[in-house]
Amino acid sequence: MSVFKSLESKIAGLVEGTFSRAFRSEVRPVEIARKLAREMEEHKSLSVSRVYVPNEYAVYLSPADRERFADLEGELVQELGGYLLEHARRERFALMSRPLIEFRTDDRLRLGEFGIQARLVKSAAEPAAVPSQGESGHTMVYSAAERLQEPLEERARQRASTALLVTDGKRMVVGPAGATIGRSRDCDVVLGDANVSRKHAEVRPRGDGWMIHDLGSTNGVTVNGTRIEQAQLLRSGDRVEIGTTLLTFELE
Repeated sequence: MSVFKSLESKIAGLVEGTFSRAFRSEVRPVEIARKLAREMEEHKSLSVSRVYVPNEYAVYLSPADRERFADLEGELVQELGGYLLEHARRERFALMSRPLIEFRTDDRLRLGEFGIQARLVKSAAEPAAVPSQGESGHTMVYSAAERLQEPLEERARQRASTALLVTDGKRMVVGPAGATIGRSRDCDVVLGDANVSRKHAEVRPRGDGWMIHDLGSTNGVTVNGTRIEQAQLLRSGDRVEIGTTLLTFELE
């Protein structure tokens, strides 16, 4: 049986019953595999006749997810490497060596979140073949629960920030548990706008960032001119339109 299937079966057994709610967002191997392939494609380097892709990948996990993968980590590393090798062959990408995957722990990540850093490292046998991408670079963070992604460096900067919603010069602090927005007096942010539903939207923390979620409103929620279809990550300076009311999301 594939390690993807066997590991997920083991996890499923662990999270049934009392602990199912707590572990509903755990990282799954198939999610890691898909995002590794995505990082491979997004970090291509062109030479005269070849398209080179990264051959070394660091996968960062929360302490809880890393502990749950411990027993099968070696086997999982081998299978993920094989998966990337086949992906490169199928897409006709060039590799300097067989893909190398290393798991690491990062305390900034929550259960269900994982980060990937991809590097293209020169082969000793071909020192001048293609420029190396070096040691540095963004570590992209993915969430198995909401499919959000953001640089880990930006995640760290947001940790100690205060979230605000600003409209018509009025600055409203979003509490640590989040805030509901709507016409109802039961909402944390009350808007006197006939085009706003009684409970229209919610801004809530997700990891160390903030998400906005439409609560089934009539007129929807727009972020920077685009209507959202699912929970969306907010960044400082984003313009949020609810009904005919324009709010600016800020972090300070």
